[in-house]
Amino acid sequence: MTRNKPKTRVKTAKKRKSSSTRWLQRQLNDPYVEQAQKKGYRGRAAFKLKEIDEKAGILKSGMVVVDLGAAPGGWCQIALEKKCKVVAIDLLEIDELPGVVFFQKDFMEDDAPELLKAEISKLNESGLADVVLSDMAPNTIGHKQTDHLRIMAVVEAAYLFATEVLRPGGAFVAKVFQGGAEDTLLKDMKKRFEKVKHIKPPASRKDSSEQYVVATGFKG
Repeated sequence: MTRNKPKTRVKTAKKRKSSSTRWLQRQLNDPYVEQAQKKGYRGRAAFKLKEIDEKAGILKSGMVVVDLGAAPGGWCQIALEKKCKVVAIDLLEIDELPGVVFFQKDFMEDDAPELLKAEISKLNESGLADVVLSDMAPNTIGHKQTDHLRIMAVVEAAYLFATEVLRPGGAFVAKVFQGGAEDTLLKDMKKRFEKVKHIKPPASRKDSSEQYVVATGFKG
């Protein structure tokens, strides 16, 4: 992806915060943003899944994929490109995508997992999914320890759901921060999956602490 294009500079407007100006300038100079617009992706995050898939080979034609935290829909688009069947959920609404069954709902609500399981059963006689993806991240408050606990609660909820719906050989991908998944969670993953590793795709900004835990070969 070319990075030789001259940088665009943004002047700070009277009513615009300097942080907003920095964000806008970063967006305008981000090659992934430009490429996402050219390809019709709903955000630069689509490239994160694309790059993870290139490294781990998790998406294949005909698979049933569950996308947790799907908005604005970039990951769904990548799964559709691979001719997968997609069930997605997010608290935020997304514009309709043909081939995606979408629920506008908080995954952390008690009845959300059952809604997803019922839809998976319609797509696959076994009632099992091939891949569970989670790009979910809770709102942060700036307190490092509290934010970490919130993040891990979401990751663990997604992981528990994955162990309930994945077929043998299935894969789980989840966004984590700081040092990655906690040791206790990693230990459990390594017992239940053939391979577990952390990947920071090139599309993930260098100054971001995010990375992804990728678990493949679910043992059932």
